[in-house]
Amino acid sequence: MSRGFTKEDDAQTPPIIPPRAALPAGTPNYVTPAGLEQLRAELAALEAERAQAEANRDNDTDRTHRLSFYNGRIALLLERLGSAKVVDPAGQPPQEVRFGATVRLRTVRGGKVGFERKFTIVGVDEADIALGKVAFVAPIARAVQGAKLGQQVPLKLGPQEETVEVVDIEYA
Repeated sequence: MSRGFTKEDDAQTPPIIPPRAALPAGTPNYVTPAGLEQLRAELAALEAERAQAEANRDNDTDRTHRLSFYNGRIALLLERLGSAKVVDPAGQPPQEVRFGATVRLRTVRGGKVGFERKFTIVGVDEADIALGKVAFVAPIARAVQGAKLGQQVPLKLGPQEETVEVVDIEYA
């Protein structure tokens, strides 16, 4: 019989493990206390899923593939947890934009004058644009870090440059 009619062994193909959020080389892995808890909860959930996969003996090929997937994800997460440097936002200077700050910016020149944006600067694993959480390595976060309340900052997000004013800084 020709090999064209036989099923290849799926266990030989390693699973594709999605990478964690990018962290530039040499950049510390800053996380907020909430971000650290989020990573720990993710680890607990992955370990529980792996335990379920270990217990399921219905299909050994599928089981091996799933275990490889979970082990890969857990290894990446443990690496990220091991490099985490917790920064408590409560310890940051209240009148300056730093890691953990919730910042409100108002456009004063270029773009839509008067337009306001609000976001919180967090670790790369915590970032979620839909929730208004921006990674500290993102261009907008880099542009405003170190700015003081009331300071105007040039902001280039795309082809047009605008000037924004830091109108509010909060640390939760």
